[in-house]
Order: sequence, then C-alpha cells, then structure tokens
Amino acid sequence: MKSSEPMRIGELAERFGLAPHVLRHWEAMSLLVPAARVNGRRRYTQEHVIRVMTIIRAKSAGMSLEQIREILNVSGQAERQALLQRHHEELERRLREIAASKTLIEHLMECRADDFTQCPDYRRIVETGTPAQDMCMI
Repeated sequence: MKSSEPMRIGELAERFGLAPHVLRHWEAMSLLVPAARVNGRRRYTQEHVIRVMTIIRAKSAGMSLEQIREILNVSGQAERQALLQRHHEELERRLREIAASKTLIEHLMECRADDFTQCPDYRRIVETGTPAQDMCMI
C-alpha cells in the first residue's frame, strides 16, 4: 500500500501496534480528527498517520491523553509554548529522579555490604543523591 492511499482502521492500528479501539477512543477524545467514511468504514490518510505518530511520541514523553489533546488543540503558538514549557520542566524533574535512582542502583550493584542499608556510601547517596567517590568496601 502506498503511503498516500487511505487506510482502514485495522491497517492504521496495525502499523503502530495498536488495537483499533485505541484509534476510536482517540477520535472520541478529539485527539484524532474523525476519519472520512467510505461505505460506512473509516478511511485514514497520511495526516492521520502523522497525528498518531505525534500522540505516540507524546505518550512516550509521559504526557497524558488530556495533555496531548490540549497541546494539539491549542489555538496559538504562545499558549502551546507555555504548555510545552510546563511539560518540559516536569520531564527535567523526572530525569533528575531517574538519574538519582540509577546512581543508587549502580552503587548497590557494587556494594559489598551484607546489609546495604547500613553502608555509609549508600546512606549518603539516599540522603544527597550524590554518588560515592569510591566503591563501598564494607
């Protein structure tokens, strides 16, 4: 099938590893513009493909469907930028939390303490989020 040919709902869903009911739900939530119907069946275009890709990427970035709808349907660039800035700040916060968790796990993989909760380096990492300078020798 050429990318310019209209697709049935099952074809579009399969392209992204989604169930067709997901696309129907996204239409109901105003995330997707309803597809044109031919003989009662939805026909999706390349514009729908781009929109689905956008939704999937935004979900991967941690946005809720409501947040995605808000960004997709906002009327002006300034308002969209403000929404995206807030989400960017949230992503930055989550990245810091993930980095701190990664540091903790990396230490635990190397820690020789029988009870890692008693390890001074572990305790410092938990309290401050900063990694140990040397491998734990307990």
